[in-house]
Amino acid sequence: MRKLSIPISDDQIRELNMGDPVLLSGVMLTGRDTVHKWMIETFIEESRQPVDDDKKVYEAIRPILDGGAIYHCGPVVAGLDTGDYRFVAAGPTTSIREEPYQGDVMRHFNLKAVIGKGGMADKTLAACQEVPAVYLHAIGGAASLIAQSVRKVRGVRKLDFGVPEAMWEIEVVDFPAVVTMDSHGKSLHAEIEAQSRAVLESLLA
Repeated sequence: MRKLSIPISDDQIRELNMGDPVLLSGVMLTGRDTVHKWMIETFIEESRQPVDDDKKVYEAIRPILDGGAIYHCGPVVAGLDTGDYRFVAAGPTTSIREEPYQGDVMRHFNLKAVIGKGGMADKTLAACQEVPAVYLHAIGGAASLIAQSVRKVRGVRKLDFGVPEAMWEIEVVDFPAVVTMDSHGKSLHAEIEAQSRAVLESLLA
Protein backbone atom coordinates (compact mmCIF):
# COMPACT_ATOMS: atom_id res chain seq x y z
CA MET A 1 0.00 0.00 0.00
CA ARG A 2 1.43 3.35 -1.08
CA LYS A 3 0.59 6.50 0.87
CA LEU A 4 0.52 9.65 -1.24
CA SER A 5 0.16 13.25 -0.13
CA ILE A 6 -1.13 16.01 -2.39
CA PRO A 7 0.59 17.79 -4.11
CA ILE A 8 2.18 14.79 -5.80
CA SER A 9 5.58 15.03 -7.48
CA ASP A 10 6.54 13.72 -10.91
CA ASP A 11 8.92 11.23 -9.28
CA GLN A 12 6.16 9.83 -7.08
CA ILE A 13 3.92 9.41 -10.11
CA ARG A 14 6.61 7.58 -12.08
CA GLU A 15 7.16 5.19 -9.16
CA LEU A 16 3.53 4.06 -9.38
CA ASN A 17 2.58 1.09 -11.53
CA MET A 18 -0.67 -0.38 -12.72
CA GLY A 19 -2.20 -2.41 -9.90
CA ASP A 20 -0.65 -0.47 -7.02
CA PRO A 21 -3.10 0.24 -4.17
CA VAL A 22 -2.81 3.76 -2.75
CA LEU A 23 -4.09 5.84 0.15
CA LEU A 24 -4.36 9.48 -0.88
CA SER A 25 -4.32 12.40 1.58
CA GLY A 26 -4.59 16.13 1.06
CA VAL A 27 -6.85 18.68 -0.61
CA MET A 28 -8.54 17.92 -3.92
CA LEU A 29 -11.52 18.97 -6.02
CA THR A 30 -14.52 17.11 -7.33
CA GLY A 31 -15.50 17.71 -10.94
CA ARG A 32 -17.79 16.02 -13.44
CA ASP A 33 -19.18 16.74 -16.90
CA THR A 34 -20.25 20.36 -16.40
CA VAL A 35 -16.97 21.34 -14.72
CA HIS A 36 -14.79 19.75 -17.41
CA LYS A 37 -16.81 21.35 -20.21
CA TRP A 38 -16.58 24.72 -18.44
CA MET A 39 -12.80 24.40 -18.05
CA ILE A 40 -12.28 23.48 -21.70
CA GLU A 41 -14.57 26.08 -23.25
CA THR A 42 -13.68 28.99 -20.96
CA PHE A 43 -9.96 28.64 -20.28
CA ILE A 44 -8.37 26.06 -22.60
CA GLU A 45 -10.08 26.45 -25.96
CA GLU A 46 -11.41 29.90 -24.98
CA SER A 47 -14.50 29.36 -27.13
CA ARG A 48 -16.73 31.23 -24.69
CA GLN A 49 -16.24 34.43 -22.72
CA PRO A 50 -15.83 34.17 -18.95
CA VAL A 51 -18.92 35.33 -17.10
CA ASP A 52 -19.82 36.14 -13.49
CA ASP A 53 -17.09 34.75 -11.21
CA ASP A 54 -15.38 32.51 -13.79
CA LYS A 55 -11.97 34.19 -13.59
CA LYS A 56 -12.03 34.37 -9.80
CA VAL A 57 -12.87 30.66 -9.59
CA TYR A 58 -10.13 29.80 -12.09
CA GLU A 59 -7.50 31.64 -10.05
CA ALA A 60 -8.67 29.84 -6.91
CA ILE A 61 -8.67 26.32 -8.33
CA ARG A 62 -5.49 26.48 -10.38
CA PRO A 63 -3.07 26.12 -7.43
CA ILE A 64 -5.22 23.31 -5.98
CA LEU A 65 -5.09 21.34 -9.22
CA ASP A 66 -1.38 21.98 -9.90
CA GLY A 67 0.20 18.73 -8.76
CA GLY A 68 -3.18 17.73 -7.43
CA ALA A 69 -6.16 15.48 -8.07
CA ILE A 70 -9.66 15.75 -9.44
CA TYR A 71 -12.35 13.31 -8.36
CA HIS A 72 -15.20 12.35 -10.69
CA CYS A 73 -17.85 12.44 -7.99
CA GLY A 74 -21.38 13.75 -7.55
CA PRO A 75 -21.59 13.74 -3.75
CA VAL A 76 -24.59 13.66 -1.46
CA VAL A 77 -24.05 16.68 0.77
CA ALA A 78 -25.63 17.55 4.10
CA GLY A 79 -25.79 21.09 5.48
CA LEU A 80 -26.78 22.84 2.27
CA ASP A 81 -29.15 25.13 4.15
CA THR A 82 -26.57 26.21 6.75
CA GLY A 83 -23.32 26.08 4.79
CA ASP A 84 -21.94 23.57 7.29
CA TYR A 85 -21.24 21.07 4.52
CA ARG A 86 -20.65 17.39 5.14
CA PHE A 87 -20.33 14.55 2.62
CA VAL A 88 -22.85 11.79 3.33
CA ALA A 89 -21.93 9.78 0.24
CA ALA A 90 -18.97 10.24 -2.08
CA GLY A 91 -18.95 7.43 -4.59
CA PRO A 92 -17.13 7.70 -7.93
CA THR A 93 -18.82 8.62 -11.20
CA THR A 94 -18.18 6.66 -14.41
CA SER A 95 -15.13 8.41 -15.83
CA ILE A 96 -15.40 7.67 -19.55
CA ARG A 97 -17.83 10.58 -19.89
CA GLU A 98 -14.88 12.93 -19.35
CA GLU A 99 -12.67 11.30 -22.01
CA PRO A 100 -13.19 14.12 -24.59
CA TYR A 101 -11.91 16.67 -22.05
CA GLN A 102 -9.66 14.95 -19.54
CA GLY A 103 -6.29 14.93 -21.30
CA ASP A 104 -6.38 18.64 -22.08
CA VAL A 105 -7.48 19.45 -18.53
CA MET A 106 -4.61 17.36 -17.14
CA ARG A 107 -2.04 19.13 -19.30
CA HIS A 108 -3.41 22.62 -18.62
CA PHE A 109 -3.55 22.30 -14.84
CA ASN A 110 -0.64 19.83 -14.36
CA LEU A 111 -3.02 17.35 -12.75
CA LYS A 112 -1.27 14.33 -11.26
CA ALA A 113 -4.25 12.13 -10.43
CA VAL A 114 -7.68 11.57 -11.91
CA ILE A 115 -10.02 9.53 -9.73
CA GLY A 116 -13.20 7.78 -10.81
CA LYS A 117 -14.53 4.40 -11.82
CA GLY A 118 -14.54 2.34 -14.98
CA GLY A 119 -11.32 3.71 -16.44
CA MET A 120 -10.68 5.97 -19.40
CA ALA A 121 -9.37 5.61 -22.94
CA ASP A 122 -6.43 6.47 -25.21
CA LYS A 123 -6.49 10.28 -24.91
CA THR A 124 -6.31 10.15 -21.14
CA LEU A 125 -3.68 7.40 -21.18
CA ALA A 126 -1.51 9.54 -23.46
CA ALA A 127 -1.84 12.47 -21.07
CA CYS A 128 -0.86 10.21 -18.17
CA GLN A 129 2.44 9.57 -19.95
CA GLU A 130 3.02 13.20 -20.93
CA VAL A 131 2.13 15.10 -17.74
CA PRO A 132 2.93 12.57 -16.01
CA ALA A 133 -0.13 11.39 -14.09
CA VAL A 134 -2.16 8.35 -13.07
CA TYR A 135 -5.78 7.28 -13.15
CA LEU A 136 -6.97 5.98 -9.79
CA HIS A 137 -9.91 3.62 -9.67
CA ALA A 138 -12.15 4.21 -6.66
CA ILE A 139 -14.55 1.61 -5.31
CA GLY A 140 -17.98 1.76 -6.88
CA GLY A 141 -20.80 0.98 -4.44
CA ALA A 142 -18.79 2.15 -1.43
CA ALA A 143 -20.01 5.76 -1.37
CA SER A 144 -20.57 5.89 2.41
CA LEU A 145 -17.21 4.26 3.13
CA ILE A 146 -15.36 6.68 0.87
CA ALA A 147 -17.19 9.62 2.48
CA GLN A 148 -15.53 8.67 5.77
CA SER A 149 -12.16 9.60 4.26
CA VAL A 150 -13.47 13.12 3.56
CA ARG A 151 -12.51 14.80 6.81
CA LYS A 152 -13.51 18.32 5.83
CA VAL A 153 -15.40 20.16 3.12
CA ARG A 154 -13.37 23.33 2.73
CA GLY A 155 -15.74 25.03 0.32
CA VAL A 156 -17.65 24.84 -2.94
CA ARG A 157 -17.38 26.67 -6.24
CA LYS A 158 -19.88 26.87 -9.08
CA LEU A 159 -22.74 25.66 -6.89
CA ASP A 160 -25.00 27.12 -9.57
CA PHE A 161 -24.04 24.03 -11.64
CA GLY A 162 -26.00 21.97 -9.08
CA VAL A 163 -24.78 19.98 -6.09
CA PRO A 164 -23.52 16.92 -8.05
CA GLU A 165 -21.82 19.04 -10.73
CA ALA A 166 -20.27 21.72 -8.51
CA MET A 167 -16.59 21.81 -7.58
CA TRP A 168 -16.30 20.73 -3.97
CA GLU A 169 -12.97 21.40 -2.28
CA ILE A 170 -12.37 18.54 0.12
CA GLU A 171 -9.68 17.46 2.54
CA VAL A 172 -9.21 13.68 2.52
CA VAL A 173 -7.19 11.33 4.69
CA ASP A 174 -6.30 7.85 3.42
CA PHE A 175 -8.69 7.94 0.46
CA PRO A 176 -8.51 4.35 -0.93
CA ALA A 177 -7.93 3.72 -4.63
CA VAL A 178 -5.97 1.56 -7.08
CA VAL A 179 -3.72 2.68 -9.94
CA THR A 180 -5.35 1.27 -13.07
CA MET A 181 -3.70 3.59 -15.63
CA ASP A 182 -0.09 4.57 -15.04
CA SER A 183 2.45 6.96 -16.53
CA HIS A 184 4.22 4.10 -18.33
CA GLY A 185 1.43 3.51 -20.83
CA LYS A 186 -0.25 0.61 -19.04
CA SER A 187 -4.02 0.43 -18.62
CA LEU A 188 -5.72 -2.36 -16.70
CA HIS A 189 -8.98 -1.40 -18.38
CA ALA A 190 -7.49 -1.83 -21.86
CA GLU A 191 -5.96 -5.17 -20.88
CA ILE A 192 -9.23 -6.53 -19.51
CA GLU A 193 -11.09 -5.34 -22.60
CA ALA A 194 -8.58 -7.09 -24.88
CA GLN A 195 -8.75 -10.32 -22.86
CA SER A 196 -12.55 -10.24 -22.85
CA ARG A 197 -12.64 -9.64 -26.60
CA ALA A 198 -10.34 -12.60 -27.18
CA VAL A 199 -12.54 -14.89 -25.10
CA LEU A 200 -15.66 -13.69 -26.88
CA GLU A 201 -14.09 -14.27 -30.29
CA SER A 202 -13.05 -17.79 -29.31
CA LEU A 203 -16.58 -18.55 -28.12
CA LEU A 204 -18.04 -17.25 -31.37
CA ALA A 205 -15.53 -19.09 -33.59
